[in-house]
Amino acid sequence: MSGKRRCRMHGGTNPGPPKGNRNARKHGGYSAATKAAMREMRELAKLLDE
Repeated sequence: MSGKRRCRMHGGTNPGPPKGNRNARKHGGYSAATKAAMREMRELAKLLDE
């Protein structure tokens, strides 16, 4: 590929989104706090089922 730093077919790993890409922001849906809250909700649901 002339003019490029890496081949588009064999160029290695994806370098990620461009700097300043607002569409690639993290939303926090998989943060540690969210995981802990979901774990507690599942435990409460189990207790209610019993």
